[in-house]
Amino acid sequence: MIVRFKLNGNPVEVDVEPRELLLNTLRLRLGIRSVKRGCERGECGSCTVLLDGNPVLSCLLLTVQVAGREVTTLEGLRGDTVFEALVESFVECGAIQCGFCTPGILLTAWAGVTQGKIRDVREAKYYIENLCRCTGYVKIIEAICKVTKGASSIGCR
Repeated sequence: MIVRFKLNGNPVEVDVEPRELLLNTLRLRLGIRSVKRGCERGECGSCTVLLDGNPVLSCLLLTVQVAGREVTTLEGLRGDTVFEALVESFVECGAIQCGFCTPGILLTAWAGVTQGKIRDVREAKYYIENLCRCTGYVKIIEAICKVTKGASSIGCR
């Protein structure tokens, strides 16, 4: 079945099986490698993408469900000022460890910051639900709060 949607601002048309997961379509058919295959049960957040600007887990979505909608991956945010500030802050604060969870966390953080859902450390702690297997949450929260101007309360240098 043919599914049409926007991917990172560009129209996409892809022939998929009706039960094909968006995760598989993005990685295997469209070559998007920033979307990671993690738990495949919606628990880790490694497969996070933005659907119409909101974080969703692509391992729980069928590709047919995104027909006519906008899907944004990490690649689609390059050049965005908030995204670039988050990346810079992640580097400065040492929030990138192995990097496996980083794309999903950056997408979730971008959505939270741009939608005004993350304004301080408390909100950042509860909004970011992605799993970091390196236990790097403190530095991740510091990096996000630095962008939201809440860094002074937690000590990001």
